[in-house]
Amino acid sequence: MPDMVEVVIDSVRVSLMSPQRVVVLRQTSLERYLPIWVGPFEAESITVALQEVEMSRPLTHDLMKNLFGVFEAKILRVEIINLKEDIFYGNIVTEVNRKVVDVDSRPSDAIALAIRAHVPILVSQDVMDVAGVVPERDLQNEPPAAAAADESKPLPPATTEGDQNLDVFEDFLKKLKDDPGDEEKPKS
Repeated sequence: MPDMVEVVIDSVRVSLMSPQRVVVLRQTSLERYLPIWVGPFEAESITVALQEVEMSRPLTHDLMKNLFGVFEAKILRVEIINLKEDIFYGNIVTEVNRKVVDVDSRPSDAIALAIRAHVPILVSQDVMDVAGVVPERDLQNEPPAAAAADESKPLPPATTEGDQNLDVFEDFLKKLKDDPGDEEKPKS
């Protein structure tokens, strides 16, 4: 097993711009995160397992876990082992008849299974070095928003950047108002 770091699921987030979701993994030994884009169904399966929601019938990842059990394959851990051309590659590491077997998997499926099987999620050190995100030190040292609103400290001056961004909408609305096509045409 190459150099691996253990991670936990920090959050599952929604992209407002696409149907994709992001699973954010947090390294347990330091403040480093690994965002992985997943499909909406995989994100839902991960979220259901995290919230321990009981379903009346098994979901796909519940079925996978049940199949491993029926065939007496013990799930040891899941791994995110590679990143090629912006695609993550994973493994479900199992033990069958005292032999360790790696099962190729999408990371989203492996993560959904890891939650259900209560096994560790590991990420290759190389993958973390390439795709891991460390929050900026300045952001870590800033006080929480409630503390920043302390009345004893003056607020920073407002910028006009936001106002300039709104000018586009004001111009658009003005054009709509001035558009002669909006006027009622006389009936003939």
